[in-house]
Amino acid sequence: MKLSRRNLLITSSAGMAAMAMGSLPAFASLTDDEIAKVTGGAELGEGAITLDAPEIAENGNTVPIGVSAPGAVSIVLFADGNPVPNVATFKFGPLSASRTASTRIRLARTQNVIAIAEMEDGSFQKASANIKVTIGGCGG
Repeated sequence: MKLSRRNLLITSSAGMAAMAMGSLPAFASLTDDEIAKVTGGAELGEGAITLDAPEIAENGNTVPIGVSAPGAVSIVLFADGNPVPNVATFKFGPLSASRTASTRIRLARTQNVIAIAEMEDGSFQKASANIKVTIGGCGG
């Protein structure tokens, strides 16, 4: 194959497009794998956990997140666009007055934040929110 400027542009554009499209499912798959590790593949219910997150975060370095799940033993937060999706784990003892937690997390770009709560009866609950990040918190 003769390497011309046109062939070089076409090849590099196709390579960059493939890289861009290939990274999104990898993160999503990584998040699904991490959630499966926490739940053991159990069915996820919805409604018993509340996730408080802003719709738009101007600064991805400090995004305030709050979770509440009465009757939860633990709550795990995931960010599906981060290279390491598991961002926080909160564990609650039997004498915990409330099963709520709040923190600030770093988000690289617009993405979903997912909260998984393990309840006292062994079931799992899920809540998620899409957060639009205008200035990425990981150098982006």
